Amino acid sequence: MRWWGLLLVLPALSGCYLLQAAAGQATVMERSEPIERVIVDPHTPDATRVRLELAREARDFAVRELGLPDGRSFRKYADLGRPYAVWNVVATPEFSVEPRRWCFPVAGCVAYRGYFDESGAITLSQRLARRGDDTAVAGVATYSTLGRLPDPVFNTMLAWAETRFVGTIFHELAHERLYVAGDSEFSEAFASVVEQEGLRLWLLERGDTAGLERYRAARAREAEFAALLRSARQRLEQLYASGAPVEALRVEKQREFGRLKFQYGQLRVRWDGYAGYDAWFARTLNNAHLAAVATYHDCVPGLQRELAAAGSLQAFYERADALAMLPLAQRRAAVCVGTLP
Repeated sequence: MRWWGLLLVLPALSGCYLLQAAAGQATVMERSEPIERVIVDPHTPDATRVRLELAREARDFAVRELGLPDGRSFRKYADLGRPYAVWNVVATPEFSVEPRRWCFPVAGCVAYRGYFDESGAITLSQRLARRGDDTAVAGVATYSTLGRLPDPVFNTMLAWAETRFVGTIFHELAHERLYVAGDSEFSEAFASVVEQEGLRLWLLERGDTAGLERYRAARAREAEFAALLRSARQRLEQLYASGAPVEALRVEKQREFGRLKFQYGQLRVRWDGYAGYDAWFARTLNNAHLAAVATYHDCVPGLQRELAAAGSLQAFYERADALAMLPLAQRRAAVCVGTLP
């Protein structure tokens, strides 16, 4: 579909939100050009050329070795001239760690709302906060249209380390392999597990044993980070269900977030001062921040066990396809922790 074709369907969709989404996607498509053309362009900076050559290699590897779709994505490059592709808003009630959900025709109900313009995300966040919600706004460097449009490599990704850059390509292509509408937690976890296994195989093929050890160490830290937040979320769930007076809930809520930051400080010492999560903890935390992380982590351990039991990515895909066919509550019970059906 040409970019202006998106605008033709707007009367049927209605609403300012969908208007900004269509206009933002139109800009992405206008600014996208074939990677091969950008690589041979003499005006392309060397650093950009090197990264795009890496993107081409990663995409080929994903199709050849990981069995991911050989569609239109990551064949183009788009320089948006800004630090993020979109900004996501996550919101929860004041005394809940369950995110509010927004429902759309393709993605189903998701635990966030995305904007191509940061001001739109901030406006929604402020409106929800005025009515009493906890909110969080986060810039996102890339996203997936699930293969319905040719997703490009964005300029927002170019400065990343190789493993993050390559892993993101695997992650987004995995969404094109399997996405369960209305279940962000399962869908994101599936893509994360494919990303992790894909990177392991990528580094092994390249003989990068040092890189593989660094990646394993990073994954171990990420797992501890997720467990720390999951524990805090469980304590808050118990607090909110206690029936305590509102003012007491507010006091104890802040105490729990203070406890979380203290525990992170202890974890950081055990990591020999690794500071990779400092920025996450540097802000005033609330329920929405915990809910946002839960979307990406709660179903990962269960799907990692499915991969180990499957023995190969192809067999894992078949197991994940079967899980995707289950009712939401049954699927969550099978592979997810810390989430409600």
